[in-house]
This record gives sequence, structure tokens and C-alpha cells, in this order.
Amino acid sequence: MLEAVLPSIPRSEAPVTAVMMRAAVVHEPGGPDVLKIEERPLPQVRPGWALVRIHAFGLNRSELLTRAGDSGDAVRFPRVLGIECVGEVADADPATLARGQTVVAAMGGMGRDYDGGYEDYALLPVASVIPVRTTLSWAELGAVPETFGTAWGSLQTLDLREGQLLLIRGGTSSVGMAAITLAKGRDVRVIATTRQEAKRAALEANGADHVVIDDGAIAAAVRAIAPAGVDALLELVGPKTIVDSFRALRAGARACLTGFLEAVWDDASALAEAKALGIELRRFGSNVINRDTYGGIFQTIIDGIESGHYRLRVDRTFPLADIADAHRYMEANGAAGKVVGLT
Repeated sequence: MLEAVLPSIPRSEAPVTAVMMRAAVVHEPGGPDVLKIEERPLPQVRPGWALVRIHAFGLNRSELLTRAGDSGDAVRFPRVLGIECVGEVADADPATLARGQTVVAAMGGMGRDYDGGYEDYALLPVASVIPVRTTLSWAELGAVPETFGTAWGSLQTLDLREGQLLLIRGGTSSVGMAAITLAKGRDVRVIATTRQEAKRAALEANGADHVVIDDGAIAAAVRAIAPAGVDALLELVGPKTIVDSFRALRAGARACLTGFLEAVWDDASALAEAKALGIELRRFGSNVINRDTYGGIFQTIIDGIESGHYRLRVDRTFPLADIADAHRYMEANGAAGKVVGLT
């Protein structure tokens, strides 16, 4: 079911008339205040690219890190952040995309190699622009691409079966919340973790069968629920905690390392521990999301949300003008679900 009823926004096939647009630009790394709203000329379409009128964009932890300068030499400034967006095709080769089509886009270098979703219009590679059919509002649709795409791919990597027990460490992250509802849609039982007791209710409302408060060591609490251990692990906190998570798994279990909420990237010790314990450790990276691989998947997800088969939780929305406040909110770990920006 949808967690909130947000008004639908009509789509349009009207030609582009704007010549200037707003963008949240980062000129140098730093805190939230380095996000500056500026007027910029509208990008010009070139072969292989499409101009998208952005109506909403999800916010992600990776964008906080990029803004702070933690992406190393991979990102050059000035840059418009945002690894995902939803909106309408404003201009493109009609052989590839039709003007006015509702689209979603994620990854493919957005917000890192080229300007991303924190703007009114974005010039995106056609391969990253995915047409969809939906009656969801822009805010609801904006919560889908990166979050549900990553959760879907992670569960596919784990190859879960009906009735199995899944541990999601980092359950109140946007990917964690999406993974809970997708797993429940497959009749998989879920243990989800949170560091905040106040977020327990949100996890339970989203479908988690059990909630464990994460004090840094969760294995004993999970074993109290499942003495033989769980069948699979979706690790969203990262290498810093995954070894402790392993101790909650049964022999022969599978694990997927997807998230790096703690911003620790070295997984060498996790690989060694998994091998020693006989755990099959897999990874999922959302860089595989594109039009060819995820066109049908996103439509399936959206159909499932609209039918009530999957829950969609928009925690809070921010207008583009308040993007710095949105970053502050995420850094304060206040969200239980997806934070969405609106243009």
C-alpha cells in the first residue's frame, strides 16, 4: 500500500519553451551550504542524449559523500549532484524517445561524470532513460529508481525462496525499506535492524516480521529469534558490520553486500571471514541499472506499488530550493524511508 496519498501531476507533450533553468551546483566540496541554487542555460540535445524535464529526484547517501569530497578524483567540480530522477522527455531523437513520455533514470554516471538530478532539466544518455507507465505522483515515482532498483537487484542476487528468513541490516534506509516490502511480496520472512528504537514502528508497518535494535552487535539477538541462523543476509551498513552479521547466518547461507552506510569501503576482511565460515558472499551494484536491463523491472515494480502489492514509503519531500536542508536532514539520520526532492 502507499504510505501517503500525494496528488498526481498531469504529464504534457508541450514543447520546451524555457531557456534558463535552476540547478543546485556544488563548486567545491564541503557541508550542505556548498549546494547553491543557480540559474543556468538549458542544455542542448546532442546525438545519443535526451533532455528530461525533472519533476522529482530521490536523495541518496552517496550524494552526501560526493558533496563532502569523499568520491576522490572520480568527481570533478563544479557538479550538479543526483544519481536518479523522474520526469518527462522534453527533447530527444523521436526514434529513441517520444516527447512527453514519463521516464525514470538512475546511475549511468549521473551526478558524477555529468550533471545529475538536482536541477529542472537534465541532459542524460538515452541508455539511462527508461519510459514507464504510471499514475503515481511525481513524489511517489521519485522514490522508486535507485531505491527499488537496488533492492530488487540485491534480492535477485540472493536467490531467495518462499518461506526463507532474510536479515536486512540497515532496515530503515531507503533501500532497506524497499527490500522489506519486495521480500514480503515474495513470501520471504524478514528480520530488519535499526539503531533507533523510535523507528521500530516504521519497520513493522512496512512488513518486517521481527525488528532488532542494532547496538553494534546483533548476532545474539538474531539468534534468539532464529537459533539455527537465518538463510540470507542483505548488508546495507557495510564491511564495518558485516562480519558480525555473518554470525547470525546458518551454515551454507548467502549474503549480499550492497550498502556502505558507514562509508567504509575495504571489504577484504569480510571476504576472508565469509570464506572461513562457508558463507557465499555476493555483491550488488546499482551501476547495472539501465534501459536494457531494468525497463521491464521498473514497470513491474511500479505496477506492484499501484496495486498495493508493494509498500512505498516517502519519508519527506523538499523543494529544490531547500536542497541544503534535505542534506542536513539525511545527515541527522532522521529518515525512515525515502527522501525526495521536488522541482
